[in-house]
Amino acid sequence: MMHRIAKAKVINGMSMKSSMSKPAISIKGLTKNYGEFEALKGIDLEIEQGEFFGLLGPNGAGKTTMIKILTGLADKTSGEVKVMGYDVVGDYRDARAQIGLMPQEFNFDAFLKLKYLPVFNAGFFGIPKDEAERRAEKLFKELELIEKRESQIRALSGGQKRRAMIVRALVHGPKIIILDEPTAGVDVEIRHSMWKFIKKLNEEGVTVLLTTHYIEEAQELCDRVAIINHGKIIACDRTSALMGLLEDEALLLHFDKRQSAVPEVLQKYNARLENKGMAMHIAINTAKHSYKDVIDDIAKARLPIVSMTSMENKLEEVFLKLTKRGGEHE
Repeated sequence: MMHRIAKAKVINGMSMKSSMSKPAISIKGLTKNYGEFEALKGIDLEIEQGEFFGLLGPNGAGKTTMIKILTGLADKTSGEVKVMGYDVVGDYRDARAQIGLMPQEFNFDAFLKLKYLPVFNAGFFGIPKDEAERRAEKLFKELELIEKRESQIRALSGGQKRRAMIVRALVHGPKIIILDEPTAGVDVEIRHSMWKFIKKLNEEGVTVLLTTHYIEEAQELCDRVAIINHGKIIACDRTSALMGLLEDEALLLHFDKRQSAVPEVLQKYNARLENKGMAMHIAINTAKHSYKDVIDDIAKARLPIVSMTSMENKLEEVFLKLTKRGGEHE
């Protein structure tokens, strides 16, 4: 089940909620075949304006194929794809103008000076050179690239190249930005600075579609997440709702003596022994049991505990659980 985002963005003091009559991205029955191979098998997906949306899936799941169809880099076999209400085939010029794409791979002339990269791209959208330079200057400052604008792109670090690609994707003022693995290969400090910038961009009303292999990135940033596997959407919901597919919380107890069985008082928690009896995993369903009750029962069991660790749900566990079984989340 797909839940629409109810929050309203504010730009120049005006709520965008009234302008969100149509979805940013609407995909219905999308298929893509490469000969006999079905890359996409009837994808249905709707992303609202102003959403921060994550698309997760293993390699070969269909993420890149979907992005290529959205941006006109590949033709669909069947189905309907619209961007801000524009059909990607019938209204392709208008549809392309709505999207800024930051691809996973570096795809620019390494000998080009950085300052020219966004200006050349803006020309494809009919933006005058002076206006493009003004926009690029502002983006260079925001992404801490202003001192590098006279440098050839080949002289930039990996993180600087990633940020340069974001500048190029944004210079024509798109309403949607697609970020394909935006922080791949960058250090933690650069990753978090990019997170901050992308969050700010989304708060200003830009719809963000993010693909990433960093599960914590999706968990930190995304309002909703879709998981794609073998060309099908197997889950699509708010990130918090997907987390609910697992236990609410869990405790891991470590012992200094090997245990042969779970004490009777703890069996109602679906407790299980691990590490050859040297540890115990206890699932806590907060709808049935309070945290205090669990701790009291652990004390009653008189176990030889040397340490106790709280284990919070991680989106990675949901991802692995769903892709392993290939099942659907209703």
